[in-house]
Amino acid sequence: MTAQSSPEVATGEASSRLGRALRNVTPFSVLTLGVVSALAFLAMYPLGRVVVRLFWVDGAPTIEPFRKLANEQDLGSLIFNTVVVVVASSVAAALIGSVLAWLNERTNARIGVLTDALPLIPFLIPPVAGAIGWVLLLSPRAGFLNGVLREILGALGVHLTEGPLDIYSWWGLIFVFTIFSVPYAFLLVSAGLRNIDPSLEEQARISGSGVLKTFKDVTLPALAPSVGGAVLLMTWQGFALFSVPAIIGSPAGVDLISVRIVRLLSFTYPPETDIAIALSAIVAALVAITWLAQVRILRRGRFATIGGRSRRATALALGPWRWPARALMILYFLIAAVLPVLALLIVSLNGFWTTNIKWGNLSFDAFREHVFGNTQTYKALVNSLSISAVTTTVAMIAAAIASLYLLRARGLAARGVDFVIKLPAVVPNLVIAVGFLLAFSGPPFNLNGTLLILALAYLALYIPQASVAADAAAGQVGAELAEASRISGSGRGRTFRKVHLPLMVGGLAAGWALLFARMIGDLQASALLSGTRNPVVGFRIIDTYDNGSYAALSALTMVLVVITLLVVTVMFILQRRNLRWAVSSNDT
Repeated sequence: MTAQSSPEVATGEASSRLGRALRNVTPFSVLTLGVVSALAFLAMYPLGRVVVRLFWVDGAPTIEPFRKLANEQDLGSLIFNTVVVVVASSVAAALIGSVLAWLNERTNARIGVLTDALPLIPFLIPPVAGAIGWVLLLSPRAGFLNGVLREILGALGVHLTEGPLDIYSWWGLIFVFTIFSVPYAFLLVSAGLRNIDPSLEEQARISGSGVLKTFKDVTLPALAPSVGGAVLLMTWQGFALFSVPAIIGSPAGVDLISVRIVRLLSFTYPPETDIAIALSAIVAALVAITWLAQVRILRRGRFATIGGRSRRATALALGPWRWPARALMILYFLIAAVLPVLALLIVSLNGFWTTNIKWGNLSFDAFREHVFGNTQTYKALVNSLSISAVTTTVAMIAAAIASLYLLRARGLAARGVDFVIKLPAVVPNLVIAVGFLLAFSGPPFNLNGTLLILALAYLALYIPQASVAADAAAGQVGAELAEASRISGSGRGRTFRKVHLPLMVGGLAAGWALLFARMIGDLQASALLSGTRNPVVGFRIIDTYDNGSYAALSALTMVLVVITLLVVTVMFILQRRNLRWAVSSNDT
């Protein structure tokens, strides 16, 4: 009887397990699975198309892309130029960012929140705006700073008709690359300094080591992982950066891989897709080499121990050097942000680019004529605002859902999903944009020339950053709150809306602001995926630059800067208000 009932018992247990599994299937769990799958698809499919296109064309294996690339006569100089500019700017930015971080974290030169924020301001200025601003400042003949320097030199008896500085040069290109790389070094080195046990540095100073020797022998070795991470991020960004080399490098005769890829795909007819894809593979290989070098160096090095809950380091008194150190930090802010934005503002208000400015004739005519009165530019501005706002919101909500899922889930599958979602962070943006061009512009999707392909590309490009911000926000929400919500009868969807989302909104708002700033100023994806049918600000900036209208260019980039700074400021104000509200609610 028992033997006969065993199959029935097994069937009953299987039915019970199936019933429990079906009860766990809710609309929110289905939504979560769909979101995670969609993010993984957007991350992997375009990259997969790039890899396949390298070795498989028209249904047969091939190495044709590499053969065509090898026939490019200037391939060696193209790679050399790119490596030199990226490596030189990364090293310079690592030095500058480390010094600024050390002054802010370890000395009495710190000015509170001011010096916390100043080095990060370039993050909020689109690189294209900064590049154009520096052209206006340091162009050999009409650059504003060059005009001032010539006046000073003329008073000293040295008369020049151009210069003395030239932004269209190797040093000019490396200089602007460096400005937009410093925030990465500042952020990571600052975090590293906050984590290092300060007693190590204090013991070194007590034993007789001076400030510089302590920094060299104790602080710097302990910071090696942070500096290595910063160099990797700067290298990744540098190899993919398009706006700066297009605006400064090309007129200087310094061609970089990123500019060549865009030209081959967007400004060559018919597009030379094979060579562009092979160049994309070289970019990915260069980033991989940098990563391997970083891993090798870190494994060989010996680093100082980091305390679990170390106290804040005692600020080192700089004595008479305190105010020069503060002046150095403020000078960096002026150079990195104020001067280029001021140049853009002057040209846009003046109506044309000249060193002979009639201050009484300044007006907003360029904004009315070239931005809000130009149908194509106004359409591009509206498109960029709409796409950036909607895509950023979708990205942050999707990242929040995925982060909560990954926080609850355990095992290899969850770690694999997390890796796939963050994979685009280690691949240059330009390579992903090329992948989207291959994956979605033709059959079966046929999205070429639509705003949707741009929105999807932005989502794939920036979902890793959204995921990092959402992970941090999700990690701060106590599990007991969600458990209490479910015990009271709320489903996972209602718990997400009523518990998780309100408590995560501060971190999500910060991530939203930074993502919006990057999306609206994006030039990599815009240069490849937009056109006259789906114009965005990045496309219009390139078009306006090619036409040589600097008043129109300055007005458009100035509007972009103002919108970015305004949106980011509002979001951070809302974030701080939400934080104060949450604290007061907890106190009551």
